[in-house]
Amino acid sequence: MYSMVPFSRRDNSIFRFMDDIENGFFNNNISGVGQFRTDIKEQDGNYLLEAELPGFDKKDIHVEVDGDMLTISASHEEKNDEKDKEGNYIRRERRYGSFSRSFNANGIDLDKITADYKDGVLSLTMPKAAETKPEIRKIEIGG
Repeated sequence: MYSMVPFSRRDNSIFRFMDDIENGFFNNNISGVGQFRTDIKEQDGNYLLEAELPGFDKKDIHVEVDGDMLTISASHEEKNDEKDKEGNYIRRERRYGSFSRSFNANGIDLDKITADYKDGVLSLTMPKAAETKPEIRKIEIGG
């Protein structure tokens, strides 16, 4: 939750302390994987969506379309195992995380979406759907 108090008027009271706890709880991802950012721009009759996903393997990223909803999800597993000469663990750290974001894909030609992943950035090129104009029909009046 974001504070409505201007920065210059905040003090070190119990209210700020509680605000900081709330912000830390709701805004930090406990799994250690931060939220990914996206840029969407219009370019040459397409929408170009660029999502920052550094540190992910291509196989860990999934893009799905369900109806008019486009969902990008990614999962990450990191293991850091250190063993001694006998194979016993001296230190073992693991970090897991997953997240997803969904976007309204209304107005996009879903069959022509293309994806590319390079240097930690997922790029989706999404062609705009051709506008359909309602068909005008004459209805004969009987009688």
